[in-house]
Amino acid sequence: MPDFDDALFDLPEAPVEPSMDRVASDIATDGQIRRRRNKFKVYATPHERMSSNTPFPVSKWSKVPSDLARFELWFEKLASSRERFRWAIRDSLDELMDGQRTGRWCYQHLSKTEKTHLGTVIEVNLTKEFSIPNGEDIDWRVAGEDLDCKFSKDLGGWEIPMEMYTCEEHGDRAGKMDHPALLVWVNDDKSQWAAGLLRCRDEILRWKTVKGGSERLRAYNRDNKRRVGADSMSEIYWFWGGLQGDLPENTLLHMDADVRSRVLSAGMSGQQRVISLFREMQGVIVRRPIVLTVGQQDDAPKRVRDARLQLAGEGIIILGHLRPYPMIAQTLGLPVPIKGEWLSVRLTAVDASSDRPKVYYGDTWWAIHEEGDPTGPVPLVPDRHLSQPAAVEEQ
Repeated sequence: MPDFDDALFDLPEAPVEPSMDRVASDIATDGQIRRRRNKFKVYATPHERMSSNTPFPVSKWSKVPSDLARFELWFEKLASSRERFRWAIRDSLDELMDGQRTGRWCYQHLSKTEKTHLGTVIEVNLTKEFSIPNGEDIDWRVAGEDLDCKFSKDLGGWEIPMEMYTCEEHGDRAGKMDHPALLVWVNDDKSQWAAGLLRCRDEILRWKTVKGGSERLRAYNRDNKRRVGADSMSEIYWFWGGLQGDLPENTLLHMDADVRSRVLSAGMSGQQRVISLFREMQGVIVRRPIVLTVGQQDDAPKRVRDARLQLAGEGIIILGHLRPYPMIAQTLGLPVPIKGEWLSVRLTAVDASSDRPKVYYGDTWWAIHEEGDPTGPVPLVPDRHLSQPAAVEEQ
């Protein structure tokens, strides 16, 4: 038997139970660290565009090419595919900005690494949204054929790797066939997005001409990828008619800069910022990620419930998705919030004979406040969980 040192095999002593003072100290330290990490930060208004100013390309295809028709048909058969697609893009942007923890509210606030990662996040969210299986050679398997997902914030910026298309000069790195790609583009600055199909081929990807000569060479980047040639952008077939202008709005990005500075003030608490948000942004839908970014707290939606109490004294109510809020919004001609959305509006008392859109609760008729109307507190809207809620009616 080898001559081992018995000391190497000594069992460790039983751990010493920390004192209550030590536990309290550790908890206090952790709390301080967390507060420092989650400290609210004010971000500057971006001066650069999210996307290049390239005009949206017109497709030469009036209908989908026959070799790509299966992919369009696959998406068309899915319920509400267009609406789900645009929300997957919106969710991807919000997820990457991570406003609840960082306070960031636009793409330009992301680091270079995070910006590069946006395409991956969009692909992952589209995969989950539409339950797309893995491909055999590339990203997805759709309608019996592999389909790759490519994202770029700049039109024409999609980078196509060698394995996506056939080319004799690429040897073992060449693709087994000319693969199709789903090209995704978004510009949050203008609430625009688009998705199109392209069959990747060597001749439609970017080439360059040797200086002083006429020889054309393939234009690779440092990763041996090539972009779609500028004169080949018309080869893309665009879903849903091309350019889409209804990306769910980034409220903080698009609000007036002076209003935003009042809402996102480092001198206020999270609760005060949420109150300011609904005071300033009346009559518009405010989504949950916006509230999370403004409040930057673990339970930012609770701040909305607390804001109702504060703003009622100023004549402002905050509508949500629970009854009777949708009925109130619809009756007053306002956008109707769904789950995860809110909308604030200032009300004024009106006579029962008024022809303005109005709702009745708290023994009073209420209409949207207009210039010259008296301003005063309003009662809280009765909660649907009350055993005997007051009536909300339309005359």
